[in-house]
Amino acid sequence: MKLLQLNTLAKEFVDDLKPSFDNLPETTHKDGKYRLRRYSAVELRTTFWSAGTQIEIYRQPHRDFEQSEEFNKFQGGMVRDFEEIEEEVLQSDCMKEACLIFKRENDLPDGQEVEIHQMRVLTQEDGLAEASPEGVHQDGFDHVAVIGINRHNIYGGELLVYGMGPKGVGHAEVPFLTCALGDGEMMVLNDKKLWHNANPVVASEELNTGHGDWFIFCASK
Repeated sequence: MKLLQLNTLAKEFVDDLKPSFDNLPETTHKDGKYRLRRYSAVELRTTFWSAGTQIEIYRQPHRDFEQSEEFNKFQGGMVRDFEEIEEEVLQSDCMKEACLIFKRENDLPDGQEVEIHQMRVLTQEDGLAEASPEGVHQDGFDHVAVIGINRHNIYGGELLVYGMGPKGVGHAEVPFLTCALGDGEMMVLNDKKLWHNANPVVASEELNTGHGDWFIFCASK
């Protein structure tokens, strides 16, 4: 199981998906006005051809999303319902490339279930938004990936990655990696051994709004 891996998706695939983030809905959840989101669970299967490996993405039945308070101090224990990711997004070249990398880098078996979050963090009237209001955390899975899609009129929003704390208890106080993921950059994390967080998103021009767009993948073997 790899600890940390950085990959890059094809630019033309990423550009094709950028407009789909304009369709993300608000929700009634605590962060629903500034972290716009769609969510789907899928099953991944690969096939092998002379031209290379291909991946098939199968949408799973709709369900709510829930994390325990152990992993999410902000909204843990709450049942959250999100609209499904649009089918053209799930079956896009960008999504297939990202899912193939995620499956390959984590040595996931055929039939592996992956939970996918499509998220926009939108700055508010004060020009700020918390990209990770839950703070330093693990997500309660084996594998996590964060994929940068677009940064518009913002700074901040860097992904922060932490190692184990002293004597293997909890997390270190200081991140060993701070990375503002560019368009198409995909960070794959071992969620059992690493913790992550993100800096707030800040509008780079006064009185203008900005946003950061990301996909988050989560899976447990």
